[in-house]
Order: sequence, then structure tokens, then C-alpha cells
Amino acid sequence: MSARPKLYRLLGPDRVPTLSPVPGTLGGHRRSRVYGRLDCPGAARAIARGGYVAHRVFFADEETAVAAGYRPCAVCLREQYREWKATRVAPEPRG
Repeated sequence: MSARPKLYRLLGPDRVPTLSPVPGTLGGHRRSRVYGRLDCPGAARAIARGGYVAHRVFFADEETAVAAGYRPCAVCLREQYREWKATRVAPEPRG
């Protein structure tokens, strides 16, 4: 009897979950569409408060997270976040 390999559920660029024999390198939050390192202190605080885990997703790499429409975390990926923020188009003022 052979042991079944462990599979990890990763979100693809089309936001469809797939099973992978390789764990994800980044975590994300489905509702806020933010991705970051697996050891992110901001994510750890959110997980400790509860509620966050139900919306947690994982990505194979940064390219996949961006293609899926997620933005970098401002806590653990500061430089990528600054670059992302600098390229955003500011909303039109209301009035």
C-alpha cells in the first residue's frame, strides 16, 4: 500500500483552485485581495484575531498572485506595495 502524496490547494491566475504537490510560497486573503509572505506579521495578527483563516488562499508565486488580481501586502512586501501604489490610477474626485 503506497502513501498518497500530500497535495496543496493553490489559487491559479484565473482564481480557480488547483491541487499541487508543491506548497505555495505566498498567502493571500480572498476578500481583500492582498497577498504576502507566509510569515507576514500582519497576517499572523489577523489569524490570531480569528475570521481570517476562512478566506485564506495560497499562491505558487508572486506572478500568479498578481495575475489573479491580488495586490502586495503593505506590511511584509513594502517595496512591492510602494511600486503597486505608485502605478495605481487615483479615483476621480466626486463633485
